[in-house]
Amino acid sequence: MHARDVMSSPVQVIGLDDSAAYARNQMLRNRCSRLLVMDGEQLVGIITKKDLGYRLRQSEPSWRRRPIDRVPISLLMTPDPVSVAPDATIGTLAGVMLEFGVSGLPVVDDCTLVGIVTKTDILRSISVEQLRMTVGDLMGDVVTVSRYHSLDHVIGLASERDDRVVVVNSDGTLAGIITESNLAFFEYLGHVPGEPDREVTMLRREAPGGPKTRRHVRDVSAVAEDLMSRPVESAPPDAPIAEAVRRMREMRINSLVVVDGGDIKGIITRDDVIKGVAT
Repeated sequence: MHARDVMSSPVQVIGLDDSAAYARNQMLRNRCSRLLVMDGEQLVGIITKKDLGYRLRQSEPSWRRRPIDRVPISLLMTPDPVSVAPDATIGTLAGVMLEFGVSGLPVVDDCTLVGIVTKTDILRSISVEQLRMTVGDLMGDVVTVSRYHSLDHVIGLASERDDRVVVVNSDGTLAGIITESNLAFFEYLGHVPGEPDREVTMLRREAPGGPKTRRHVRDVSAVAEDLMSRPVESAPPDAPIAEAVRRMREMRINSLVVVDGGDIKGIITRDDVIKGVAT
């Protein structure tokens, strides 16, 4: 199979002068994770949910104070995106995505944009159905936070690991998950002057093995449980990869938390499956 066989077309695009708010609304309206940015007929960039979730908070302070409808897409987009030809093989597509750390590849034929291939498109290919591996063979480590960790802490971990974050209860059980969609579409963009602070009560130990005491954390306007998704879909380590991918597609999600006997063992994501296809 080749790029032309799995690509999506026509492609959702926006203009170089459009705002971040318009991009977010287009993603919500069209239920897509990325938009190609055009300057006339020329492809000049790509904007993803991850860009909206991370870069709005990492931009210059003067831009962070502006309403999202006044933040230009050019400030957040990735310019000059990597593209592929229509005859690129599935293995080549998977390899390029891993090499450049991207989740979507514009398909360009003789300087003309004809489609886009995403990780989701690859998951629908026959190459995935032919994988003879289990979830445990490909799963990765999981990043966890408590329900009461601040939004800044969550974003810091997610951006550092370039991964979703699993939220756990105080007893270590699964509470929720925070993905790039949660970060991109969450309304909170910073502490709003005049907004009342929240007081969060957390448990901690004064010494290893010692009794737990409670501490109060003030000035927290949003915490992990405010934006996490739940319930969380999970899979056992011995589940076949093809079965796990079918569940992801049916549920329209990009990961499954790997749980064995109630214990969180890891996480299986689209990226892990892409690695299996590329090898």
